[in-house]
Amino acid sequence: VKDRNEVVRVCRSMLDIAERTYEIHEMNEHDPGLVRRVKELCNSLTQENVIGAKVSQAMGLQGDIRELTRTITTRHIEMETIQNGIADLSNEAKSLEESVAEKIKAKLVLNELSIEKINSRCPTFKEYAEMWLSLPHERKESTQQNYERYLKNHIYPHIGNMRVEQIGRKDLKLLFDKISINNVELSSCRTIRIPLSGVLDHAVDSELIEVNHLKNIKFSKNKVKYKINPLTEKETVSLIKEMLNFKDGVFYPPLLCLLRTGIRIGELQALTWSDVDFENRLIDINKTWWRGNVTSTKSDRTRKVDMSKQLTEALRELKHNQWKKYAGKDVPKWVFAGARDNVLCLHVFRNALNQCLKAAGLPHVRIHDLRHTYATIRLLRGHNIGDVSYQLGHSDISTTYNVYTHWIPGKFKSEIDELDMHPDAPYTHPKEKVSL
Repeated sequence: VKDRNEVVRVCRSMLDIAERTYEIHEMNEHDPGLVRRVKELCNSLTQENVIGAKVSQAMGLQGDIRELTRTITTRHIEMETIQNGIADLSNEAKSLEESVAEKIKAKLVLNELSIEKINSRCPTFKEYAEMWLSLPHERKESTQQNYERYLKNHIYPHIGNMRVEQIGRKDLKLLFDKISINNVELSSCRTIRIPLSGVLDHAVDSELIEVNHLKNIKFSKNKVKYKINPLTEKETVSLIKEMLNFKDGVFYPPLLCLLRTGIRIGELQALTWSDVDFENRLIDINKTWWRGNVTSTKSDRTRKVDMSKQLTEALRELKHNQWKKYAGKDVPKWVFAGARDNVLCLHVFRNALNQCLKAAGLPHVRIHDLRHTYATIRLLRGHNIGDVSYQLGHSDISTTYNVYTHWIPGKFKSEIDELDMHPDAPYTHPKEKVSL
């Protein structure tokens, strides 16, 4: 009976521990039937005939309670770790908040930030590009209009309605992929890229975006293939003869000028008599005519081109006829004045060229192909390509090489043969062919 009472006392103590443990950690996962089993055990311990069995059960329950206590202790430690982590994050967030607040306060003090700026929405690319185009600039009028056309035809349809801040690298890459699919040449893609990059650079300077993603996009470096269709020297002679007899030769001087100088049609239209130096047989190319306005040359450089004797006499006669027609008064300033004393009409000259080509039985060529004709004839005659490049007004001689060198294959054999004429060469050119 004494042992039985001791066991009952121990079990009741264990019951109290289990009840307090359950109340404190009721949210933890453990066996909710543990307390109930301990109570049942204590109530049954009063029966003497089952004291031994109940003692064994009590000892087993004691092991379960120990395991449960260890589990609860582990959960306690985990919960404390999580709470400490949350506290650390809270401190970091508070520190970041204070830092941002200080930066905003500094911008407000420097008047770099206003409520209007905070509340204003980011403009669309089209809105921002139109603003960029309207800013003061030093671009030529022709360049400005080209930029407007590139943006309208190629850029706005794809990203015009997107917010500037939303435009990413993938959007720009997709844009040029679509442009390429439409068979736009590589050189045109690079040209379209210029105004687009200008808009994005301005957005970076205005702190609308962090970086111009277009600068990370590279195009293929495939060599550009130039398509030219020049006349041969013999065909040129036939064309000049036909033009000389067409409508009293009124279009003969401008045609001859294009074929003998290689200048661009806009440069020819903008020529004034003050640009012509008869004494030194030079023409000063310092401007061009583009869509009804006089502007600088394509490369923004001036150059002096040589006149052949035939061209010099043709222009001298043209000037004499103009003075005779106007009796020396109100003579048009344009060298190739049109019917209304304005610049030469491009449409009228093109029609005259087409009619003369057809009458002479020659293939159709563009006005710009007369420039190519000048270049190829000179190069086929072995003229210095550097001078040809200068006369054409190319900004880089590599452009001349890329466009025209394939038209003169095998034309430098005489220069190669000169290598054999070196005094130390083992032999000179044989007078007779030696059979092998």
